[in-house]
Amino acid sequence: MRTLYVLLLSVLLLLLGPAPHAQAAENGEWAVYPAAAQPGSRPYFFLSADPGSTLTDRVTVANKTAAPLTFRLYGADAYNTERDGGFAVRTQREKQTGAGAWITPERTRITVPPGSAVTVRYTLTVPADADPGDHPGALVALDERISPGGKGAVAVGVQRAVAARLYLRVNGPTVPALGVEDVTVDQDRPLVPGVGTSSAVVSYTLHNRGNVTLNPKVALRAEGLFGRTLLDRDLAQVPSELLPRQKIRLTERWTGSPQLDWGDITLTATAKDVRETGTVSFLALPWLAAATLLVGGVAGLFGLRIRRHRAARAEPSAHVST
Repeated sequence: MRTLYVLLLSVLLLLLGPAPHAQAAENGEWAVYPAAAQPGSRPYFFLSADPGSTLTDRVTVANKTAAPLTFRLYGADAYNTERDGGFAVRTQREKQTGAGAWITPERTRITVPPGSAVTVRYTLTVPADADPGDHPGALVALDERISPGGKGAVAVGVQRAVAARLYLRVNGPTVPALGVEDVTVDQDRPLVPGVGTSSAVVSYTLHNRGNVTLNPKVALRAEGLFGRTLLDRDLAQVPSELLPRQKIRLTERWTGSPQLDWGDITLTATAKDVRETGTVSFLALPWLAAATLLVGGVAGLFGLRIRRHRAARAEPSAHVST
């Protein structure tokens, strides 16, 4: 049986958090961080430039193992993952269109001795027609080793990488804009009212429609009949950094949602003086009650048709004589 070889690239996804308190990116074997007089004093690159300008800086790759390691250095665009909005970077094989395409390391291949570090200068050339605003990216050190994995007919090779974040702002007008889109609700109710707990899953898309990174806050509010407040809470599962032009799909579970009610669910997102809402209506009706109403409605319509048919047959026919 022929073995199919698949290469997977594992890039360290840096956990979202307030940037000033972040640590240098590492995986226990090697670390990547901006060069500085004090190691770790610059966990990220924070750069500002005019369109058409060129910046230079240095990146350090530290080997924490007892053997030499060889890396590929490249620049990458950053994005939010669809799963949870985490900060992620493009692989070397993907097309870079922003900061990743503008970064050029002086050396793209380096070997770092054991327990040592190598610093490499790079240039960042901003195109003259670059859009103003934030262009997040990263400097990535990709381990050239391929670790075997997988069983059977499919052999999996894994490459690992560590990336140091780069926050670039191109000078010009900044426009924060946010959208709450495609709000839906999926309800799970017991068959018999009052027997068991009902729940609902509220799904929505959070869309950064502007050109700056946002730190969004989202509140969920549900109102039932006569304006009764059923739920009012701030959501915790929201990324602390929503990058420009990125959209993510998020869900929130509502345990103990009503089994018999009718109302609206509203999501309110705020960030940097922008406030947007998205709303969806819901009808909570137990399945047994819904089935009873449906059967009753069908029976009522059928009975009405029968009565109309009988009434039409009972009317006397008109006779005209000449």
